Amino acid sequence: MTRTPMGNERHNVELKSRLRDFVGARRLAQRLSGAAPEVLRQVDTYFRCTEGRLKLREITGGPAQLIAYARPNNTAVRTSRYYLVDLPAADSLREALTATLGVLVTVEKVREISLYKNVRIHLDRVTGLGDFLEFEAVMSTGDSVAAAEALVRDLSEQFGLAAEDLIGTSYSDLLLAARS
Repeated sequence: MTRTPMGNERHNVELKSRLRDFVGARRLAQRLSGAAPEVLRQVDTYFRCTEGRLKLREITGGPAQLIAYARPNNTAVRTSRYYLVDLPAADSLREALTATLGVLVTVEKVREISLYKNVRIHLDRVTGLGDFLEFEAVMSTGDSVAAAEALVRDLSEQFGLAAEDLIGTSYSDLLLAARS
């Protein structure tokens, strides 16, 4: 992914952690959002690429998305740069990307999404890995990165995340590490 920002590039501020108490986190997310979570079954197919990450996300009963993104691999609150392309159907694109780039790994998960202010709270049950919590503060033009980082840190404290549970890589990296 090019380092020069382009017109369609988006940003978010995020933090990911292993989750020790899924039910308690679900209760807190629901209280903060004031609504029941949206539950999605997702399959993310990661393709081999030379820079950043490229994945095809297929959502049961919904549209597919091609997502190209780059972010530092560390456990701190961090900024992610990404491009998102909505797709009406994924089969042909998956076949073409598989033939040209090759599949790196496939991640299957059930994701519960709650919204608190501009932060998506993801409770993820990832096949082969376990339970995780992810915060994604979605940035709009003019939003303060510092304010988003502060909000994510505040949520981290509210959810009682421990430093040793923070994850600095993607689910794809964790699955690849588990296989070796």
